[in-house]
Amino acid sequence: MTVPGAIDVIARLAKTLPDMVVGAGTVLDSDTALRCLDAGAKFITSPGLVMEVVESAVKKGVAVLPGALTPSEVIAAWKAGADFVKIFPCAPVGGPVYIRSLKVPLPQVRLIATGGVNPQTAASFIIEGASAIGIGGELMPQDALRHRNQGWVNELARRYLGLVKSARAQRTGKST
Repeated sequence: MTVPGAIDVIARLAKTLPDMVVGAGTVLDSDTALRCLDAGAKFITSPGLVMEVVESAVKKGVAVLPGALTPSEVIAAWKAGADFVKIFPCAPVGGPVYIRSLKVPLPQVRLIATGGVNPQTAASFIIEGASAIGIGGELMPQDALRHRNQGWVNELARRYLGLVKSARAQRTGKST
């Protein structure tokens, strides 16, 4: 919701690209969550634990990925029905080691590491127990956006997918 006209963008993408999974981020209240869902969002996420947003998404049967940082917030999000809990900002509070610290007592909670994930740390987050990673500026460099260089963004996404696949194989002991 930090992008001007974000709900209109969601509606346009959902209508013109029906096979794309379009979501809404930085959703901070239930009214905005419902407007995003009406526009076609298939998932809702927020930077922190906003219970009214989680409750709205759960009621509508839509995936919800609230942000959390402390173990208490993670547990509250999980108990409220979050599909995944987005640990944000993860890197400044310990990065991959923090994910491992959360997974030891909470192995049943699916965590997404966000906030400071980059090519050097992506695999470590997965190896330490993150179910997924969230990448912002590292996936969409300003130069690539400014020059509308889709190939650059696609290549970065391909590299991240390779890192995640390799890390998952390493975590499960399978060869790549």
